[in-house]
Amino acid sequence: MRLNSKGQVTIPADLRRKHHLHEGDEVEVVEDGNALKIVRTPDSETRGQRIVREMRGRATRRDLSTDELLKLMRGE
Repeated sequence: MRLNSKGQVTIPADLRRKHHLHEGDEVEVVEDGNALKIVRTPDSETRGQRIVREMRGRATRRDLSTDELLKLMRGE
């Protein structure tokens, strides 16, 4: 992998899946001796917590079907 001009790298998809990292997750780069580690930021929201926060108050009707609720959650 190559560092870009902004100092960014892309974490390979298989490693993101293995370590349950998702778009929007907060991470930090920390020094560990002569190495750098990417770690989840302590106290950062999980993907599920973000979804719940974003959905809070949006589904006020009780007559929605499961498919309609899923579309609402996906922002469709």
